[in-house]
Amino acid sequence: MPDGSGRRIRVRSLIGLLPLCATMVVPAEALERHPGLADRVGRHLMKNRDLLGSVADPFQPGVQGRRLLSVVNEAKLRRILARMLDEERFLSPHGIRSLSRWHLREPYVLRVGGHEHTIDYEPAESTTALFGGNSNWRGPVWFPTNLLLIRALLKSYLYYGDSFRIECPTGSGQEMTLFEVAREISDRLVRIFLPDARGRRPVYGGTEVFHSDPHWRDLILFYEYFHGDNGAGLGASHQTGWTGVVARLIQLMGHLDPEELLAGGTRRLNALYRARPAPVTMP
Repeated sequence: MPDGSGRRIRVRSLIGLLPLCATMVVPAEALERHPGLADRVGRHLMKNRDLLGSVADPFQPGVQGRRLLSVVNEAKLRRILARMLDEERFLSPHGIRSLSRWHLREPYVLRVGGHEHTIDYEPAESTTALFGGNSNWRGPVWFPTNLLLIRALLKSYLYYGDSFRIECPTGSGQEMTLFEVAREISDRLVRIFLPDARGRRPVYGGTEVFHSDPHWRDLILFYEYFHGDNGAGLGASHQTGWTGVVARLIQLMGHLDPEELLAGGTRRLNALYRARPAPVTMP
């Protein structure tokens, strides 16, 4: 503030979900191969045990003796996922929104120096000229951040395995493993480009020519970001630089089996991420 004081901006956005991505799984064999390093790290952590109170316990072995290095412990993971998997908040029919839909009813208002600044849920293009009308941080679905969250869920699954279950969607009464949650988010992202029961692809939104014209309807456009409620493509209309990772998601979830992943660990996961994607033909 102008007087030097500080104030928390309590906006429910992707910023609150990104700590999930600060996650790494250490295989038990890595600790066995480097006992000296493991011992030094262990002594350092024990000396500073007071700093570990709110992060994942690196001394607690998980599936196959793996260790978890994460700024999010199990209690925090459950709290974050309860919000992230809520369809009235972050979980849209087509992926994870960049801003909670909760702000549609409860916009955040900041008053500074006699001026009022508002942040509300904008699932499509911005309603103001702020940042050139680009609102991809105000509600739309954004592929690169979704991919980071999916990868974080798969890494956490390597540690927790099938014993960790969470309601998805929140309030549905349906529980899933972290692997199943990752697959559910991936499926919602892929559905942006697939024909629905009426043969219409969500990516085309209300642009009728792309739905009905035989010369256009199968020419898939990889937009920059997508409407947070209906999946329509927004922004740059050929953003293959990051939206093209949908091909990676199709390949990853088409080849990934939960039992095989738990058995193969990070080596299996990394191999699939590095693999060259096969050509994808949309129906």
